[in-house]
Amino acid sequence: MVDHAISINDLHVSYHGNEAVKGISLSVDAGNLVGIIGPNGAGKSTFLKAMLNLIPRDKGEVKVLGKSIKDVRKNIAYVPQRNDIDWDFPITVIDAVLLGTYPHLKPFRRPKKQEKAWALQCLERVGMQDFSKRQIGELSGGQQQRVFLARALAQQADLFFLDEPFVGVDVSSEETIVNILKELCQQGKTVIVVHHDLSKANDYFHQLILLNKELVGFGPVKDVFKPEIIERAYKGQFAFMNEMGVSL
Repeated sequence: MVDHAISINDLHVSYHGNEAVKGISLSVDAGNLVGIIGPNGAGKSTFLKAMLNLIPRDKGEVKVLGKSIKDVRKNIAYVPQRNDIDWDFPITVIDAVLLGTYPHLKPFRRPKKQEKAWALQCLERVGMQDFSKRQIGELSGGQQQRVFLARALAQQADLFFLDEPFVGVDVSSEETIVNILKELCQQGKTVIVVHHDLSKANDYFHQLILLNKELVGFGPVKDVFKPEIIERAYKGQFAFMNEMGVSL
């Protein structure tokens, strides 16, 4: 039996000789919705990508479901930041979602009727079934993010990693996405989300990873989302957050 969904030990990452993530160690149990928060430049996206082996690590070990990333890749779904995606690429909504079925197909096999039916179910779950023939670049930001969540759902993964999924999306899309992420956790899935809006932390997450290059806090939201802990990460930005009405 696997003790933790994710285990990280002494993770370090550098860019051009500058350390972006320093010595992070933590473990996440299955079924949790975890927010990665911290000020701009804190290394949130870097940390997420390093966990997934998408960028090189200086040192450190990451285990997912007790194994290395490469051994469980098909069990991991990743939704990148919207600005990392080429929205001019000539692909329709349904074909984008079908990409999520490929990890479970045999070599050289293309999606067939069964996979297309499943992809449509995933689109229906995010409320985008009526847009299946559209080119993804024709959609609004919120619609695009729903489509990429549908692609992740189509993968039938055990772990979901989302990098800033709520940037540039409308309120309705954000609510849809959050509700689906909560449903996934109720099914025993583990969800990790890079997030910047502290005002939503209490409502959205079970646990928080608070970063400022180093690990400032980790645990249940009520234990991390405290003024003295948030101030250590945000420093000079703390007074500004109070003025903006962020409730701690």
